[in-house]
Amino acid sequence: MNTLVIGGSNSRHSINRAFAQYVAAQWFGESQSRLVDVSQMDIPLFSVDLEREVETPAAVLDFAAAIDACDLIILSLAENNGSYNAGFKNLVDWTSRIPNRSKTWGNKPMLLLSTSPGSRGGSTVLGGAAHYFPFMGADIKGTFSLPKFREHFDAKEGITNPELLAALANVVGGVKEAVVA
Repeated sequence: MNTLVIGGSNSRHSINRAFAQYVAAQWFGESQSRLVDVSQMDIPLFSVDLEREVETPAAVLDFAAAIDACDLIILSLAENNGSYNAGFKNLVDWTSRIPNRSKTWGNKPMLLLSTSPGSRGGSTVLGGAAHYFPFMGADIKGTFSLPKFREHFDAKEGITNPELLAALANVVGGVKEAVVA
């Protein structure tokens, strides 16, 4: 299985990228995974005016090709003021405008995650994406929000709270079952 692992943040020190990578390694380690690091993408701010003037950036075309080539998308969204991170949203906006591409997410199965330092764990952006992404071609197989990232996650151990770890394992088990079926 090929997994596409995305931390939906343009922060160089993204906790969502770390979380998505952890989930991929912990439960999908047998898979080949490709990491999308939004912080390393140099993409101009999307506008219809700019779209008329320039070609779709190569990084966006590479991202779309990675979606098309994967069997599962593991995406952990950063929440900025209740919504998507601007860098991630810009990538999605450009991808949605690629000519002859009917659905941004390519009707691929998706494990949708979020985390934040706060007690809600990015649940506002997670809920919005869970509602909206299916219209963009995401086949969401499971969602999970990890609250208080710095209290419940260790770079070496992963999730340190047994209840949260069990809840995530349950969600991932359902996703694996649905994707393999």
